[in-house]
Amino acid sequence: MTATPEILLDGNGHNWRTIALAGTMKLEGDQLNGEGENLTWSTKNIQEQRIVATYITECLEQFTDNYVEEGPRTVRAANLVHLRSDFTFSLKDNDHIGNLLQALHPTPAVCGLPKLETFRFIMNNEHTPRRYYSGFIGPMGTEETHLYVSLRCMNIDGDVCHLYAGGGLLKDSILEQEWNETEAKLQTMLQLLRD
Repeated sequence: MTATPEILLDGNGHNWRTIALAGTMKLEGDQLNGEGENLTWSTKNIQEQRIVATYITECLEQFTDNYVEEGPRTVRAANLVHLRSDFTFSLKDNDHIGNLLQALHPTPAVCGLPKLETFRFIMNNEHTPRRYYSGFIGPMGTEETHLYVSLRCMNIDGDVCHLYAGGGLLKDSILEQEWNETEAKLQTMLQLLRD
């Protein structure tokens, strides 16, 4: 099972979109009555989102010169808010969608930068298999494509449920805050298990 607010690639024909989604804050108390529009974002969260948005821009520039970035803006997903930039773009042809996907994924939010070096580091040092976490899911077809990054996942194995989520680490990250953010990201799935 997966729950994700992050679009990897969505579109049909020549019209496409993707998003840069990074930075997370938990809504609490009176904040739950709104969409997080009055929150002040930390420098770390702003930098994290800008890294992902810049990466997407660099990827898109390899395939098109016809793209628009809007944002970042605050968006709500359950009791969390994220910083999100929307990218809309067109492609002259769809013959290179696979190459575009390979450029976009894995995103810096799940792999880090520089991509090849951090990917190797993760493969050599991360001891828990990610399974579906940080992959992508959704239908991909000749008519329409709707692919999402698997950011929050649950693997059900008999009576045992393994939950997956992560946080964006920068040099200014505070590990306890990152851990708390990861726990907050899993609350929606944990609530399903409690009900």
